[in-house]
Amino acid sequence: MMEYAAIHHQPFSSDAYSYDGRTVHIKIRTKKGDADQVRLIWGDPYEHVPAEESSRWAAHDMHMKKMAETETHDYWFAEVAPPFRRLQYGFVLTGTDHEDIFFGSSGVCPYNEKALETIHDYFKFPFVHKADTFQAPEWVKSTVWYQIFPERFANGREDLSPENALPWGSKDPEVHDFFGGDLQGIIDKLDYLQDLGVGGIYLTPIFSAPSNHKYDTLDYYTIDPHFGDPELFRTLVSSLHQRGMRIMLDAVFNHIGSASPQWQDVLKHGEQSRYKDWFHIHSFPVKENNYDTFAFTRDMPKLNTSNPEVQTYLLEIALYWIREFDIDGWRLDVANEVDHAFWKKFRQVVSAEKPDVYILGEIWHRADPWLKGDEFHAVMNYPFTEPMIEYFADRTISASQMVHRLNAHLMNGMQQVNEAMFNLLDSHDTQRLLTRCRQDEQKARSLLAFMFAQTGSPCIYYGTEIGLDGGNDPLCRKCMIWEEEKQNQELLKFMKRLIALRKQEHDVLTHGSLEWNLLDDQSDLISFSRAVSEKKLIYFFNQGSEVRHVSLRDLDIESDMKIYDAWTEKALHLADAIAVHPGEFVVVGAS
Repeated sequence: MMEYAAIHHQPFSSDAYSYDGRTVHIKIRTKKGDADQVRLIWGDPYEHVPAEESSRWAAHDMHMKKMAETETHDYWFAEVAPPFRRLQYGFVLTGTDHEDIFFGSSGVCPYNEKALETIHDYFKFPFVHKADTFQAPEWVKSTVWYQIFPERFANGREDLSPENALPWGSKDPEVHDFFGGDLQGIIDKLDYLQDLGVGGIYLTPIFSAPSNHKYDTLDYYTIDPHFGDPELFRTLVSSLHQRGMRIMLDAVFNHIGSASPQWQDVLKHGEQSRYKDWFHIHSFPVKENNYDTFAFTRDMPKLNTSNPEVQTYLLEIALYWIREFDIDGWRLDVANEVDHAFWKKFRQVVSAEKPDVYILGEIWHRADPWLKGDEFHAVMNYPFTEPMIEYFADRTISASQMVHRLNAHLMNGMQQVNEAMFNLLDSHDTQRLLTRCRQDEQKARSLLAFMFAQTGSPCIYYGTEIGLDGGNDPLCRKCMIWEEEKQNQELLKFMKRLIALRKQEHDVLTHGSLEWNLLDDQSDLISFSRAVSEKKLIYFFNQGSEVRHVSLRDLDIESDMKIYDAWTEKALHLADAIAVHPGEFVVVGAS
């Protein structure tokens, strides 16, 4: 008997949503191994056909695909396109013991014709509205990002450097060190970035601030003088756009720097300050522990984003950088600590100004409430990529445990949300990838290849491509190495090929279905496929200690398909067998 309590479907959620304004995606969850098959009964609620005694509802019956599983559940999927954009639906589940049940809005009941005729027991999708459909900028899905910490990327103008700037790369960075990176340095390296193949750069804050990281903003309208000026930034943006590349800026709207004019006015005038309601101050006079901050950082007082004046101030800032410089995206720091009402206004305002602007929130946990279509397009996808790191780098979980966590994360989201997510393996807030891999470059390569094969927009942290290492902040913010003889040129070559493959196979790696073919925990061999239309990529990752041989005849490849090694682009034949060596991966293409 099936476990009814494990059956789950939530209408008007990531279980039932409009994908493109015409088609509807529907998912249902069952206990793992409980159901042999699930059928979707669906149709227009108003469409009937004549019957012997009276008309009956014109229902369609289709088999759902088991698209994912976790340690405890199976997930079933169907896509329908209601002709009149109205939909009602229910599910018929067949258990492994051949039990049939109907599952609808009233729960579970025995399956029979009478159950199918009880219209009020069906789930409803009253109308498929384009306006209610989650939409992200299409360009994001094909973009490979490159994150830059401006103070540590390149020093293009010595005259801009702080007086206390240290010689470039002369030591491992400490919290308050400056080395003189600036916007001119980024402009000077655009040929390098274009040759690498990236399509967008994400800059951590560039606004005026006393720190090297600039997350303690003084003035959101001013570029920090150690980075440059408006004309230098305009040159950077226009140069990127001329190369077909995008740029995303980082904004801190959760808090502001304690040296900002607004906070200084509060300290000076106390309860008489015109800015006293811009912050969360518990009592006056202002003391060290009577106002809200970011974490427990006293020099980062938290802004009151429910205050209309603060809202106007921040929204005008967001619009200024779009209108004046034509930036392509906003990355929003500590986004989960800002109220939803403000982010809804933010989305409306910036999207009205530039419809294809990308809005990315910094959220480290499950972020469903922010990804309904009226706030962010994506978040920094740490919960998705962390299981990959734990498997490949840390070796603390098994292949199946990793995949089950990845599946659960993907099933929690709408497909178009997953397609626009910001996937990353390291950043200015984490250990660098090579350090997390304990200097094992082979593991790092496998991890990068695995992440680049997943749905979402991948990001490289500056220096990862040439073997830059470093522990947690501040060591993850080392100066970029530009002397070629000190760079890992083989790793750089690998990254160029990985990015090129992602771009070449954009359709299948963005929109393609994902199917796990093999999860062998004992031998540490993983295989999965990405497929769209008549095209397929089949990946093999061997983290075991022995060579594994795979016969192409055993793969789900039609005999008339062109078969090739997607990495080397060399032709393969159905009679071939491929060797997957320990610590390496192979990608087979078929079209």
